[in-house]
Amino acid sequence: MSATHSKRENFGRITEIVQAAARHGFGYFIESHRLGDLILGREHLTLDPPGRRGVHLRELLEELGPTFVKFGQLLSMRPDVLPPDVIAELRLLQADVRPIPFEQVEQVIEEELGLAPGRLFLELDPEPIAAASIGQVHRALLPNGEAVVVKVQRPGAARQIEADLALLYQLARLLRERVRALDFVDTRALVDEFARGIRAELDYRLEGRNCDAMRRSFAGEERVSVPKVYWSYSAGRVLTLEHLDGVTLAEVGGLDLGSEQRAELARLVAETWMAMIFRHGIFHGDPHPANILVQKEGAAIGLVDFGLVGRLDESDLDRLTGFLLDISAGRIEELPRRLHALGVRFPRDQEEALASDLRALYERYESATLSEIDPQQAVRETFAVIFRNHLELPTRFVILDKAIATLAAVGVEVYPEFNVFEVARPYARGLLLERFSPDRLARSARSELAGFARIARDMPYQLHDVLEEMRDGQMEVGFVHKGLDEFMLRITIAFNRLVVALVVAGGLIGSSLIGIFAKQGPHLLGVNVISLICFFISAVLGVWLLTGVVRSGRL
Repeated sequence: MSATHSKRENFGRITEIVQAAARHGFGYFIESHRLGDLILGREHLTLDPPGRRGVHLRELLEELGPTFVKFGQLLSMRPDVLPPDVIAELRLLQADVRPIPFEQVEQVIEEELGLAPGRLFLELDPEPIAAASIGQVHRALLPNGEAVVVKVQRPGAARQIEADLALLYQLARLLRERVRALDFVDTRALVDEFARGIRAELDYRLEGRNCDAMRRSFAGEERVSVPKVYWSYSAGRVLTLEHLDGVTLAEVGGLDLGSEQRAELARLVAETWMAMIFRHGIFHGDPHPANILVQKEGAAIGLVDFGLVGRLDESDLDRLTGFLLDISAGRIEELPRRLHALGVRFPRDQEEALASDLRALYERYESATLSEIDPQQAVRETFAVIFRNHLELPTRFVILDKAIATLAAVGVEVYPEFNVFEVARPYARGLLLERFSPDRLARSARSELAGFARIARDMPYQLHDVLEEMRDGQMEVGFVHKGLDEFMLRITIAFNRLVVALVVAGGLIGSSLIGIFAKQGPHLLGVNVISLICFFISAVLGVWLLTGVVRSGRL
């Protein structure tokens, strides 16, 4: 396919998308941002803003297909881009996809693993237990009788996603050029972030490594199960995992759990994610009900689907500790600086407004008891602050934000009186104590001393290298100057005036001496002619110099 044909096809698809947007009530947006030239039959445009813009956007993305649904799910993680009411609606996005035929599943397995499924598995259930936009999951038995699940990617998924990404890049460019209201959003960077994420999802080996890391984090934990990866039966488009018993959290209503059991289950889910975030530094980024299995009548859980995983390093946790300390001490004016240190970007002239918004949010909840706080409302208000101040969040904190918001919603769904802050506070307190414990401070001091020792060890060698370069004439010193040309011009003018002043002074003195001592030669009015000429020249130069100084205004 030629590049020209591809661009023409993309333009046609963009026109279809804009027309679909018009059908879903976004005619006012299309007209106000000069996109009407992409519409056929503009007389049918609805020019009134829709009352439920989040619902309309969700329905539009669902109509456009799986890739756009996943892009909408990314947008639901970006409170710095969309307002809270739209974010809340986009969190409900679900792709309606049909399973691929079993023959295609068998073909992908054989292409990836080099053997027909009949030779790899004792059994492979033709009916999928789950289907998504990129792949679907089947139950199977290994030759040794172990129960597993096999995740198989849809044929052509990568090709379709690349085509959709090219379309999204074109849409991003169009919005960047025509929609001034989105100037605070880097639309291309947004698509770049989505492209990195969805391309990573296409490699099931990455998901397998995430699963292994999470399994190591919860090794020995009886109440949390993470499936084992069978690498001999896995590849880029096939992932084989241990089968975990249990029903999804979405089906917990069928277990007939009592109130206390539901409360304990909600607490267990929240504690699990707090442990991931604050203790292990690696956390499941998508804790929706289908990814959490309820086991042992609510006394244990199993975790699945590790395509989206966030990571926090030691420096992130240290900075988060400082952030929590400032909040606990009421030092709200320090929070913008703390946020900046965490990698959150915002316009510098917005710092005062941001501090004011943060203080208002803090004062709203400062004196409230945990039972009086609605976690979902608190999250929505936090999102409103992020959006209003155009905060640009680093990807790892975007994932963390989504995980905590989803977690709060899941907890309330399992047990309506659940309060995620009741679980978060002990972990935050434990984090603070751990960060400033004598053992931790000693480890930090040893690490710093080791760093200084490395610097001291390397310094003589570095100094030797510098001296050798100087000896061999290889060292060059370069500098960038600002305003040096103007400075040099002023110096030159001042120097020239000084020379003229010296000439004038010398001429006056010389003419006076000639007039006094010269007795020979022509005289005029009793004064030597040469003395008069020198005096006249000096006077002209003096007047010229004085005029220049007066005109420059620098007397």
